[in-house]
Amino acid sequence: MSFLEYNVKYTPTGLSKVFYFNWVLALLLAAAASIGFLMLYSVAGGSFSPWAEPQMKRYVLGLIAMFVVAMVPIWFWRNMAVVAYIVSVLLLVVVEFFGAVGMGAQRWIDLGFMRLQPSELTKITLVMVLAAYYDWLDVDKVSRPLWVLVPVVVVLFPTFLVLSQPDLGTAILLVGGGAVVMFLAGVHWLYFAVVGAGGVGLVAAVFTSRGTEWQLLKDYQYRRIDTFLDPTTDPLGAGYHITQSKIALGSGGWTGRGFMQGTQSRLNFLPEKHTDFIFTTLAEEFGFVGAASLLAVYVLIIVFCIASAVRNTDRYGALLTLGIAATFFFFFAVNMSMVMGLAPVVGVPLPLVSYGGSAMLILMIGFGLVQSAHVHRPRGAI
Repeated sequence: MSFLEYNVKYTPTGLSKVFYFNWVLALLLAAAASIGFLMLYSVAGGSFSPWAEPQMKRYVLGLIAMFVVAMVPIWFWRNMAVVAYIVSVLLLVVVEFFGAVGMGAQRWIDLGFMRLQPSELTKITLVMVLAAYYDWLDVDKVSRPLWVLVPVVVVLFPTFLVLSQPDLGTAILLVGGGAVVMFLAGVHWLYFAVVGAGGVGLVAAVFTSRGTEWQLLKDYQYRRIDTFLDPTTDPLGAGYHITQSKIALGSGGWTGRGFMQGTQSRLNFLPEKHTDFIFTTLAEEFGFVGAASLLAVYVLIIVFCIASAVRNTDRYGALLTLGIAATFFFFFAVNMSMVMGLAPVVGVPLPLVSYGGSAMLILMIGFGLVQSAHVHRPRGAI
């Protein structure tokens, strides 16, 4: 931010910050979370336990955290970006040695009262540190190879740690969110074209390495790819998840079977109905209308984030807002594509809707950063 902006433009202080809070964004987040509470109540057979009640408590805690983060000046979060990134990477290293194992993956740190998933935290801290880096870097240096290499290393190091857990879904989100921040910061498109070509080569290497001593993915990840390409090859095994998911999606029709009337979820045909596949439960009970309504809420959240970033003259605040919006987009886009059979099953939950403590709390903190950038952006003198 320039000296002139600091002295001529106005930044809210004290209790007046409440009036500059993006209340529409907060209401949209509440709407998405409320849909989640409703579906968790439904999949539990009309009971607030074991999923809806804990999720509500986590949302309230996340809402408080969002308000607290929003009231802290954005310059503080810019100064803390490197520290936050280092802490999240160190937690990923801790997971490698002391992490709790669940569903075949070592992704969590058991804190007693909850299980923390450091990879969720890294999604936010990665955007923070990249936005801070490009706010510090001179615009003329953004596309120079040496200065491009630094953020590439910053993105790839935690990505490899996450892949080793293994957690392919979160790795995709980290790379996607980081790439968007770099592109919006002004990195030349040719770099992305080269990476795209490398991605094609990597895909070829993944398939070539299968069955060798140096295969790049785990066996279950290869089975997920096979299932994605042709679920009918193993409808009762590896293809069971996606087959039941498609049945639930199709049976909902335009308006759905009705609240708590979904046969796939109520009769336990649908696996992980409260986490990764909760969108199919929504589609079965409320049909295309219900699914499209949730998607509309998600799109509006992104639209209001973009609108806030466009009006923000602070480079860090704008990049941070757009980076978190992009991460949020990849979050629900990957999940919806996965349950509709448009992408392999990679274990990415539906943001604000799926059951989960770390994802809910950290995502709300991420939107707290968006709110902080919105509240503390320079405004015309009053």
